[in-house]
Order: sequence, then C-alpha cells, then structure tokens
Amino acid sequence: MTDDPRCPLCLRPIPPDVPQSLHHLVPRSRGGAKGPVVLMHHICHKEIHAAISEKDLARSFNTPEALRAHPRLAAFAEWVSRRPPGFLSRVPGGTRRKRR
Repeated sequence: MTDDPRCPLCLRPIPPDVPQSLHHLVPRSRGGAKGPVVLMHHICHKEIHAAISEKDLARSFNTPEALRAHPRLAAFAEWVSRRPPGFLSRVPGGTRRKRR
C-alpha cells in the first residue's frame, strides 16, 4: 500500500516524481485566492480547465465530488485511471473559441 496522496479527480496515487499541480476549488479570479486547494495530476488539472469555465467552476463545480460528476470529467477520469500515474498527453479541445 502506498502513502502517496490521491488525485481527487482520477483517484490514482500521485507519486512525488510525476507532474502535479494545485487546483483552487474556487478559481483565484473568482475570489478563491485564499480558498481551499487540492493536489492533483497535472493532466487532470489541465482537463478541468479545458472542460469548465472559471465561472462554472466557481458556481457549480467547486468540490472534488462535483468535478467527478461532470460528464466530460467523469469520462476523462475513467479513461485516465487506466494509465500509469506519470502519464502525460495533450488535452484536446477546450472552452475557448478557435479562430477561423
């Protein structure tokens, strides 16, 4: 059994040697600068910000449980949970509009 912390999105362990980041449950731009943060895999953190706007993160997705319930993030978490903890990939798509 490992003592490594677990990612609140994919629930995989976060060994100290894998890319990781802190996620503000309420975005700093929405008043969460001094609010709670969670440690997570960098790839999971990137997916959160690609899938959900800052406004919606602050309003509706400001807990690990709410993040895991989001349809896109639930599918991502299921997919990435079958990868090793250090797995990296580009996050496709995003919330920003692409120029034509």
